[in-house]
Amino acid sequence: MSRPFRALLLFLLVAACGGGNFSAPRNLNDACSILKQRPKYARAFKAAERRWKVPAHVQMATIYQESKFVGNARTPLRFALGVLPMGRQSSAYGYSQALDATWEGYKRDTGRRGADRDDIFDATDFIGWYMNQTREKNGIALTDARNQYLAYHEGHTGFARGTYRNKAWLVRVSGEVANRSVTYKRQLSNCRRYR
Repeated sequence: MSRPFRALLLFLLVAACGGGNFSAPRNLNDACSILKQRPKYARAFKAAERRWKVPAHVQMATIYQESKFVGNARTPLRFALGVLPMGRQSSAYGYSQALDATWEGYKRDTGRRGADRDDIFDATDFIGWYMNQTREKNGIALTDARNQYLAYHEGHTGFARGTYRNKAWLVRVSGEVANRSVTYKRQLSNCRRYR
């Protein structure tokens, strides 16, 4: 076997082993099940809760809505003439679906230059950072999942302008986020993995 071929084979083997598990846990309607399947999620939610005071159930409801807990989630591709790919609908990526520019602002403000959107610890820290900005700029309590989500989706300025009022689908979705947050809160209170 030639030396370059062996090197290529070794590289492919290492690359295949190095990929992360970005798939969603099963049973996303059960917070305890999620944490049982992914114990590091519990550590990430607790760390963000300690640092930013955003309750875990609010973080979880936001991640559910944004990515369904898929670590490398992306927005759909756009197509011209129905067949020619024209790029993604936005730069949103990862658990938190943070946009490129917002993610860069987070890394700059927090000094976390190596943060990755497909890392659950970085994604929950980002959500905590962003929601604290929302509280400071828009006066929304960290426990108010509905309005925090509206500001998360529309941005601080968009929320202040009330752009969501013209989007009945978004108002409906924000209600679903609030309901899921309440469900997750109730479940977490009975979940041994989160105490």
